[in-house]
Amino acid sequence: MLTKLAVSGLKHRWRDYLVLFSGLIMSSAIFYMFEALATNQAFLKQNTSISMVGFIFQFGSVLLTIITLVYISYANSFLLSMRKRDYGLFMLVGARKRKIGQLIWLETLLVGIIATLVGIIVGTALTAGISQLLINALGLSIHKLAAWYLPAALATLILYVGLFLLAGLFNLIALTKTPALKLLHSNDQPNRPQLKAGRQWAQIIIGLVSISIGYWAMANLGTLQLAGIGLALVTIVLGTYCLFNAIFVWLMVVLKRFAFAHRGLNGFTLSQLSFRIRNYTKMLSIVAMLFALALGAITVGMGFHRETPLMAKSSNAYDMGIVNMTKAEQSKVASLKPTEQTTYHFKTKQKTVFYRASEFNQHPYQTIKLESRNSLDATTQRLKATQLAKSQLRYQLMQLQTPAFQYTTPVFLSDAAYAKLAEPQNRLTIFVTDDVTAHLATFKQLVKSQSDRNPSIKTGVLGGRYSNYVMINGMYSGLEFMGLFLGIAFLAMLASCLMFKILSGANADQHRYQMLAKIGTTAHQQRSAIRKEIAVLFILPGIVGVIHVLFGLKMFSMLMVSSPYTGIWIPFLIFAGLYLIYYLITVNIYKRIVLQ
Repeated sequence: MLTKLAVSGLKHRWRDYLVLFSGLIMSSAIFYMFEALATNQAFLKQNTSISMVGFIFQFGSVLLTIITLVYISYANSFLLSMRKRDYGLFMLVGARKRKIGQLIWLETLLVGIIATLVGIIVGTALTAGISQLLINALGLSIHKLAAWYLPAALATLILYVGLFLLAGLFNLIALTKTPALKLLHSNDQPNRPQLKAGRQWAQIIIGLVSISIGYWAMANLGTLQLAGIGLALVTIVLGTYCLFNAIFVWLMVVLKRFAFAHRGLNGFTLSQLSFRIRNYTKMLSIVAMLFALALGAITVGMGFHRETPLMAKSSNAYDMGIVNMTKAEQSKVASLKPTEQTTYHFKTKQKTVFYRASEFNQHPYQTIKLESRNSLDATTQRLKATQLAKSQLRYQLMQLQTPAFQYTTPVFLSDAAYAKLAEPQNRLTIFVTDDVTAHLATFKQLVKSQSDRNPSIKTGVLGGRYSNYVMINGMYSGLEFMGLFLGIAFLAMLASCLMFKILSGANADQHRYQMLAKIGTTAHQQRSAIRKEIAVLFILPGIVGVIHVLFGLKMFSMLMVSSPYTGIWIPFLIFAGLYLIYYLITVNIYKRIVLQ
């Protein structure tokens, strides 16, 4: 009989359980996606040369575990709040507390296990889909990535099931030791903030000092090394929570004293926010951290993607060199519409390459010289035969030769001396296009055509911008992929956390909006109040997250040749668009629930 009543309660509140399950599924799916990268040592070693990347992922796992712990505590509180009234009624009709306790523990555990298993499946599908999308869209070179990775699945299952076992025991103790009448009225108790000036100022000071230490640690990561990451992790998380817990509570109370709070439904909106303010501060702190992680990861990933063609462009003035170009290759080169194309004749003798000096005097060879090792700023200069022979930049010409002559010193002869050489004459055709990345498929065909004629030619040993692009892309692809993949994952986790927190209280808000309707407020006013309330919950963590990113990008300056802040508005604008979409979806779902 008791089981039938429990199942009936589940059916009655299936929408609430749908919100709960969807939130838990997304949470476990995102955790699995992160662990699929963090626990795959072969993937980390094959796709990045940064020795600290393993430790960085370990710190990330710790941070995500903390976020998961808080998230599950909220999910459990939501589950508990839905069932308190039902279990109170069961006690009133004579059900045994022991039986109710077993039912509570079993229900909590089943919710956790089912959501986690489904989440692992969803996480596997998302890992496969997102990785293929990024690889195909950006032309990344990724090795040893596994969408299904057993250690990641086990880590996710053990963490979530373990946390739900503890949650089930907590629920069992909490509900069986609470009187039935108190359970029936548990959801009617408000949570109004009580300001204590001393405590508020203490939290503000602790928060500011902690965040300042975290920003300093990220800016000096080159000196602090691994300790800097751990220090930044602890201090920024602590500082963010303290500031939200102090300032947000204080802000809601103070805003009610201004004149605008009495216009329209502004007072109602502020009351809605302050009604559950203590619960919101913890979740908003998590959302701010996830916002910073997501935006930072996407910005860094796009930064590496932007830097790859720039580094390739600064390595050589020409895209490719082809020895003894065939008619088919000439046709492919013509389709690229090169902005410049030159052919130099040469002869080879015992690992020495002899060029006609007159051709270089007539068509000087263009070279590139970097201003410094820490910058992509470069100067170009055209060198004639005599200048090129003396210049240290002559290796850029020899890079465009076949592998057998790339490391030899060129010799420039007069026409008469060149004509005396009995060796057969060859042709080196060099060219440059507007953008290497716009013609990758054609360049790949040219490389294959050359390698068919000369087996020693491979993509990695050809000179020129295209070859350097392939090499650098292979080095940076792992970092690009990790940044963009984790950015998307954290963005999904962010949306899941914030949407879950807002929607979990939607049913409790129905009667408040019904009361507004009864006293004469219009549907337009109610929708406007909803938009404002949810906008505050989205904007506040967004502001804090952006500040974290602006300071946090400093620690990537030692990994990038150009500034990590270059073109930062592009990922910020993209992220703002995605964030706006999540906001509109949340507003729409919330309105459908409360404005029936």
